[in-house]
Order: sequence, then C-alpha cells, then structure tokens
Amino acid sequence: MLAETLPTPPALPALRPALVAMTALQAVVALGLFAPGVLAPRMGIDPVGLGLFTTAGFLVGMAASLGGGVLAGRLGAFRVASLCALAVVAAMLLAMLGGGPAALLAAGVAIGFACGPETPASAAILGRLAREADRPLVFSLRQTGNQLGAMVGSVVLPALAVAFDPRAGYAAIALVALCGILVFERLRPVYDPLTRSAGTAFGLNAAWRLVRDDRALRRMALASAPYAATQIALNGFFVVFAVAELGLGHVAAGLALAVGQAGGLVGRLGWGVVATRWVAPRRLVGLLGLGMAAASAFIGLAGASLPFPLLLCATFLLGLTASGWNGVFLAEVARLSPRDRIGEATGAVLVGSYVGLIAAPVLLIGASAFGGLAAGYLAIAALAALAGLSLLGDTR
Repeated sequence: MLAETLPTPPALPALRPALVAMTALQAVVALGLFAPGVLAPRMGIDPVGLGLFTTAGFLVGMAASLGGGVLAGRLGAFRVASLCALAVVAAMLLAMLGGGPAALLAAGVAIGFACGPETPASAAILGRLAREADRPLVFSLRQTGNQLGAMVGSVVLPALAVAFDPRAGYAAIALVALCGILVFERLRPVYDPLTRSAGTAFGLNAAWRLVRDDRALRRMALASAPYAATQIALNGFFVVFAVAELGLGHVAAGLALAVGQAGGLVGRLGWGVVATRWVAPRRLVGLLGLGMAAASAFIGLAGASLPFPLLLCATFLLGLTASGWNGVFLAEVARLSPRDRIGEATGAVLVGSYVGLIAAPVLLIGASAFGGLAAGYLAIAALAALAGLSLLGDTR
C-alpha cells in the first residue's frame, strides 16, 4: 500500500521586497508628519497651527490604528499601504493651501489616516513572512523608516524652501507618495492574499476584544503609553527644555537633539540584533522601559549641571531607548498575537501609544507649572519604569 502523499504548502513570497516597501511607506508618512514643523518658519506657521496639525493627526491616527489591522485583513496590507500614501498626498495638498489653522487642521486629519493604519498593515504582512526568530530584527529594520524620513526631511525640505518655494517641499512629498502607490499596487497581487483573510466577523470590536481579553497584550498596550510619552518628551520638547532650563543655546540644543535622534536610529537597528541573538524580546522590551526611565530621570535631575559632552551621551542613551524600542516591541506583539490576526492586535495595542503621544504634552506642561519641564521628565520616567517592571513581571 502506497503511503498517502500530503500536498506541499505553497512557498511564501520573498520577504525583502515587502520589508523595503513597508519601510519606505513609513518614511513617506514621517516626511508628511514632520513637514509642517520643518517648513514652519517660511510658511508663517505659528505654534497654535502646529499644535492643531499634530493633535488632529494623533487623534485620528489613534482611531485609524485600531481599524488598520481590520482593513489589512479585508483589503490586504498593500492596498492599505496605497490608501495611506493617498492620505499623505491629500495632507500635503491641504497643507499647500497655507499656514492658517483651517488648512493645518484639515491636513492633520488627513495625515492621521496615513500614520494610523500603516504600522498595523506592515505588521500583518511582515509577521506572516518573517520567521518568529527573525521578527525582532525585521520589525526593527522596518521601524527605521521613521528616522530616515525625519532625517531626509530635515535636510531636503529647507533646501527646497530656500531654492524654490516653501510649498515645493509639500509638492515633493506628494509626488513621492504617488510613486509609492504605483509600487504598492504592483506588489499587491503577490502579497495581499496572505493578509486578506479576515472575514466579515472581524471588526473594530473584535480587534479591541482581542487585546482586552488577553493579559499579555493588554500589558503591552498599557506599557506603550509611557514609552511613547518618553519618546515625544525627547523629540518634541527637548530643545525647549534644553534652552529654557539647561542653559544651552538654540544651536547646541538642536545638536543634542540630533544626537538623540541618532541614538534612536542605532537603537532601532541594534535592539533588533540583540533580541534576535542574545536577549528574549519580551525581556528586552521591559529592560528598555527601565533604560529610558533612567536616562530621562538623569537628564531631569542632573542635566543643568552636566558638561556638554556628558549631556550628549545622556541624550544619546535617551534616544537609544526612548526612540529605539518600537521594532522589538512590535515583534513581541506579533509573537503574542494569533498568526492570522497580527495586524488587528497591533492596531489595537498601538491605541495605547497614541494615548501616550496625546497625553505627554499635557503631562509635561502640567508638571512644568510645579517644577519646570525637569519635573515632567521625572514624572514620565516614573511611569516608564513602572511599565518596564510590569513587562518584566509577565512570564508568558
């Protein structure tokens, strides 16, 4: 009697094109998200307008993040990528209308529809393509798109504004996003069948219940809030803090922030390697919370008395942890999630991150009324330490 032969499962498509494309998507979204801040001096954008843009972007992004994984299951990850790129185009066209509050509010709403779904969509496809052992490195590589977009925008957008017109930067980003849509649609037939598996039973409530009913995923969602708050304390408030309370000049404060951003890029790459080879991702994510808490508290307590080179080292360490945690964190979320619902779980968990992004400015400004921004850095450090300890205590 002949042994029954089992059919060979179809081979998965290549990981690299999907990784490159999803990293590029994040870079384009980051370009759009940071563009008004970079172009503000020449567009006549005041802090109120910037606040409207970023707050609208984060609020809409929070809601869109929860739906991003659901959309990836219904439409496919690369169709969602195309829609995110289209939202970037819309945001840049609206921003080109001027630096007034109405245009920036509308642009912020549009960019929220881009930055919310892109991470859950990328997690859905990369989580299916990458082996579990490789996910920390793969997800960390993908998360470098944010730093790459910010760095390119910081160099290219001011040059375009000076050479041509401030709106030329917005136009260039819109053009890049349109080119991205062509790439994503070309890749879509190959990759989208892998993620287009969620039936009509999968919806926003189901995605939320997935995290609510799972203790480990719930802890990840709660921990992501102070982690994201620490990140925004560095990226959004450090220059103001350094000039007003640490006694640095504007140029020196900008240099210190650039060193912190470099630390974030090194962290996004380096922690992925560490989690792949030496330390379990779950444990590393918890340790990173303690690391960012220590760096934030050190700067808050001793920053004003530190020699400039030592302050640069402390800022690098803060960036290394507070801006470098994302990739390993997302890989751990993927590990904890059901294989066919990684995108949904990621979107729901990241709601916690958006809560942190929105709450951090309120916490920092509120704390500054009692002890300056240094008190805000200490408060955020305490929350990050509690989150890190909570993750270290989870044995799943």
